[in-house]
Amino acid sequence: MSDHSALPAPGLAEVVVTAATPDVARRVAEVLRDAFEATEQSSHPAAPDGSGTRLNLTVDTTRTSDPARGRRLWFTGHRRHRGTAGGPSTPAA
Repeated sequence: MSDHSALPAPGLAEVVVTAATPDVARRVAEVLRDAFEATEQSSHPAAPDGSGTRLNLTVDTTRTSDPARGRRLWFTGHRRHRGTAGGPSTPAA
């Protein structure tokens, strides 16, 4: 990338989450917000046919939220979904 004007300010990260459903995209954004301050998200269809969700938000890595809360939610969510259909331990078909 040679156009530095497109880069976010130091300490900020532009995050794009692409998911099959809005709920999945929101859950990912929640995890990020639990660790860092973030802007309000905007969401759009991910595919030309209107399916899926593309969620955009800006994360400020210099301003963290409650780190302990973020870790608790991450581990709780990981345990809750592990081994369920589509969860991390489900083998690919």
